[in-house]
Amino acid sequence: MDNPCLRCGACCAHYRVSFYWTEADPFLGGTVPPELTVPLNPTRAAMRGTLHAPVRCVALDGHIGETVSCTIYAGRSSPCRELEPWEEDGQPNERCNRARAAHGLPPLDPRSDKPGPGHSPLPLSA
Repeated sequence: MDNPCLRCGACCAHYRVSFYWTEADPFLGGTVPPELTVPLNPTRAAMRGTLHAPVRCVALDGHIGETVSCTIYAGRSSPCRELEPWEEDGQPNERCNRARAAHGLPPLDPRSDKPGPGHSPLPLSA
């Protein structure tokens, strides 16, 4: 089954992407580029572009529903790593389908072949 994230990107243009601030601190092992984040409070940061409508993560490249990629894919934050298009049982992720609907995209169908652990939806941009 092909990867819908390669042409979707709706989650990157719908949800606030917030995470523990150390994910953007290279001195503490963080992989998210700090210049692409904004502080939320003393312990949380967020990706630029995801705090206020219209939401669009600064790291998203491409056109929603066509072809997209994450410019920091290898160093993306934990919320991005954790959001999968399908649940472990093969059912569509409700949050994914909600974001897709907000951008006029059809919902995902259940998967007949369940993805294994470590499925990586959105690739690093070329």
